[in-house]
Amino acid sequence: MTRMTRHASGKVARGKTTPDEASVTSTEARRLFADWADVPALVLAVSGGPDSTALMFLAAKWRSSLKRGPRLLVVTVDHGLRKEAAAEAKAVASVARALKLEHAILRWRGPKPSTGLPAAAREARYRLLASAAQKAGAKHILTGHTSDDQAETLLMRMSRGSGLAGLGAMQRQAVRGDVVIGRPFLGIAKARLVATLLKAKIGSADDPTNRDLSFTRPRFRQLMPLMAREGLDSRNLGRLAQRLSRANAALEAVVGVMERAIGRVGAGDTIEIDARAFATLPDEIALRLLGRAVSAVGHEGPVELAKLESLLAAVQAPLRADRAGGRVKLTLAGALVACANDCITVEAAPPRRSKRS
Repeated sequence: MTRMTRHASGKVARGKTTPDEASVTSTEARRLFADWADVPALVLAVSGGPDSTALMFLAAKWRSSLKRGPRLLVVTVDHGLRKEAAAEAKAVASVARALKLEHAILRWRGPKPSTGLPAAAREARYRLLASAAQKAGAKHILTGHTSDDQAETLLMRMSRGSGLAGLGAMQRQAVRGDVVIGRPFLGIAKARLVATLLKAKIGSADDPTNRDLSFTRPRFRQLMPLMAREGLDSRNLGRLAQRLSRANAALEAVVGVMERAIGRVGAGDTIEIDARAFATLPDEIALRLLGRAVSAVGHEGPVELAKLESLLAAVQAPLRADRAGGRVKLTLAGALVACANDCITVEAAPPRRSKRS
């Protein structure tokens, strides 16, 4: 295979195509989408950029190769943040029609936050996609995330000091509320999807916010070529994320065993843990076991890792000093954790008192 590169002189030179630049074949597409061949319907999240447009094209190609396959619904979310977005959504609709796919445009309405805009936009997008999936009778939403996105996600989470679960980055399939998010291209370089569209003569949109250095992800994206020279390319970072995810899954399996061995549900849904046995556990196992208990009975949302680590230290201190007693009584994420009489109890905390004005 060859590729065309244009020099400053305007002349075109031929060079060999690298594995990360070759277009995705029909055989590969069948393998990439095989996990979803038997589901009744799939929602394809397509913004109009090259990754998601390739998702739409390859999914249509894969679906046409099946005797029976899922219904495909293409959904484009217009966040209303750029004036070009409406035209890009219509362009996606045009390509979808050419591929004989259903298409819907959903709009994020209402006020937009002045800070944390990328995260808010992402939440809105998944909320709208989940709504579309429910109406279509679909339990699965496919996105066009690539190995490049995976590498950036890992680096961003490393910069925040994420735990092992976070460093596993994105998963090929992950439950989000009532739907499953599928990412068939996590092992595929973005350049390959671009090459696939070029070969198929399908255009795609260019979102300038992907290069806006006021946002975190574009800043990491800008660093990627430099880090790749030192071996931190998307392939190696993706392999690292996969291995960390595998280690995380193994730890979770061990925690499940320990949960059944030294814990039980007492009266009023109170979780009781054998304090003496808990004190002998490796810190990471103890941390996860305590986190599961807090998540099970708490009512104030996700448990922050740093706060959970502080709680663990407070619980462990008297136990490791062989002073199990009523010295520990703390709350976290809507759960009340106490240690007394060789037993750690985790129960729902009383509602917070409202502050007087």
